Amino acid sequence: MRTLPKRTTALAAAGVALAATLAACSSGGSSSSSGGATGNASDIAAALQKSSTITVWAWAPQTKDIVAAFEKQYPKVKVNLVNAGTGTDEYTKLQNAIKAGSGAPDVAQIEYYALPQFALGGSLANLSNLGMDSLKSDYSGAVWGSVDINGQLVALPQDTGPMALFYNKSIFDKYGLTVPTTWDEYVADAKKLHAADPKEYLTNDTGDPGFVTSMIWDAGGQPYKVSGTQNVSINLQDAGSKKFTAAWNQLIQGGLLSPISSWSDQWYQGLANGSIASLVTGAWMPGDLESGVAAGSGDWRVAPMPTWQSGGAPATAENGGSADAVLKQSKNALAAAGFLQYMNQGAGASIFANEGGFPSVNSVLNSASFLNDAPAYFGGQKINQVLSDAAKSVIPGWSYLPFQVYANSIFADTAGQAYANKSDLDAALKAWQTSSAQYGNQQGFKVTSN
Repeated sequence: MRTLPKRTTALAAAGVALAATLAACSSGGSSSSSGGATGNASDIAAALQKSSTITVWAWAPQTKDIVAAFEKQYPKVKVNLVNAGTGTDEYTKLQNAIKAGSGAPDVAQIEYYALPQFALGGSLANLSNLGMDSLKSDYSGAVWGSVDINGQLVALPQDTGPMALFYNKSIFDKYGLTVPTTWDEYVADAKKLHAADPKEYLTNDTGDPGFVTSMIWDAGGQPYKVSGTQNVSINLQDAGSKKFTAAWNQLIQGGLLSPISSWSDQWYQGLANGSIASLVTGAWMPGDLESGVAAGSGDWRVAPMPTWQSGGAPATAENGGSADAVLKQSKNALAAAGFLQYMNQGAGASIFANEGGFPSVNSVLNSASFLNDAPAYFGGQKINQVLSDAAKSVIPGWSYLPFQVYANSIFADTAGQAYANKSDLDAALKAWQTSSAQYGNQQGFKVTSN
């Protein structure tokens, strides 16, 4: 399931306003009688047997059926499901409600990259106070790390996007390309394919902040570090960042990337006719290929992410994905937490997976039905075996900026210029770093830029 990439472009339009609002508001208006709600599994179970109403803001299409199943099992709890928009649309509405002190939902779906802005602002309930830290072993360490922020469990993981290589087998066979196991081989494939036919590209990339940060993550980089609620360091010149740019510069400066923007009509056409022969992206991609690139049925396959050195241990990063949080404004925090657990750790996680989502919880990722699914679109390949292994190989310890929405919104005007001009991405990342740090300091953070 796609939760991030298509919305990335929308962030530029409202990123500045949202980030400024988040920084200015901090936790203003977020406290309520239930903000410090405490309890345990028994308290949550009891709350689900009492009459109550909770409001859930979520965009994932599977949520409708999850709500229906939940209400059938817990008929005394009424769930008002609201699609408040995706990305910045929802986050702006959410922050306005937080600032006003009323109008926030009980539960909100929030992407991992945006979660720190609400968590560090003190707007989300600490689920550890409701005993939900006991669920830690049900998720991978990397995914759990995305919702355990500054020592507080602020959400439960919903969908996740461990990265893999999606490739068009018919094009690879036609041009004698070997599925790359290293990034050096990947670059060599890009050169070989484009030399054989200048209309063919191994992949497309016009500059996307989510992709860049995921690739730096995959390369072992940790450019963002946050200590407490104010201290931030940015170093987009660390070893992982430079490892990524050394490879990607060869594609950018060599004109080896299709200049077609992702999620455009031309992009779908390129994936269908084979002129874009592979994608490096999150595990939610299968559903998008099946629904948007029907002509490619039977041609596509999935392989593990290439490694940065020959024989290197499997390693990958997250690209996209979201979690669900209980807002401090909630007057029914226990029932809201019960719904959260049902959706992301209980029966709802299976519904999510059965309807095309890529779940976070280990019980589903490791289930026989999930692992043995062999979609005809992918030539009968058991793709979830590759993707589930990828989920286990995500490098832990990654952090996003507490103003990542804003940082992403200025990517095109800074780092994005390398793609437009076919120039040095390493230098462009330095410009992105400088502008991001300046903004963070202006908003009251103490930012160190290395």
